[in-house]
Amino acid sequence: MAKNIGDDAVVVIGLGRFGKSLALELEGDGIEVLGIDTDPRVVQGLAGRLTHVVEADSTDAEALKQLSIQDFDRAVIAIGSSLEASVLTAFVLRSLDVSHIWAKATSESQAKTLEQIGVEHVVRPEHEMGRRTAHLVRGKMLDYIEFDDGYAIVKTRPPRGILGKTLAEAGVRSRWGVTIVGVKSRDEDFTYATPETVVEDGQLLIVSGDRRRVETFSNQD
Repeated sequence: MAKNIGDDAVVVIGLGRFGKSLALELEGDGIEVLGIDTDPRVVQGLAGRLTHVVEADSTDAEALKQLSIQDFDRAVIAIGSSLEASVLTAFVLRSLDVSHIWAKATSESQAKTLEQIGVEHVVRPEHEMGRRTAHLVRGKMLDYIEFDDGYAIVKTRPPRGILGKTLAEAGVRSRWGVTIVGVKSRDEDFTYATPETVVEDGQLLIVSGDRRRVETFSNQD
């Protein structure tokens, strides 16, 4: 299998809603995907849409060896419904020396278990989407991404107090402790912001900094 797939290919194990969406998104970006699922109907439904898609038991080390999984650098375990299958699959991938492993978790206990056995990246899509949506609902931000250390990047409209001023004149960094990274005018692409950038009404801003500080800035009238 590995002879027919590129060096930057990704294995996606578990092709439910999350795994299927992820696999198709990767394919759309030009990344070759080997999809694996135990359900023959799921496999048949994705035939021709992924570079390779096979029916196999990911907890069976011999089955994965036959698929040359040991030759892949990146794998995603998108099994969320079965803790046992998720953990056993992680053990198999680690025993095959897959360098970078991502795994979906549906609970805090599952996430901790996966982390304890050495899974490099554990994601909780429903939990993270819930937190992200809560930030958007309660504030004026248009988009929101938070990182593990409390650092956030948001898309927001500019507060009235800085309109018509350069970023240097507005003192955004000194007053709010945030950095305006980019500015977008209507029907134009985002451009990098500089101290000389003048902020106008109707523009959108990309703002980065501490989560609480970017929220405070975004909620200014």
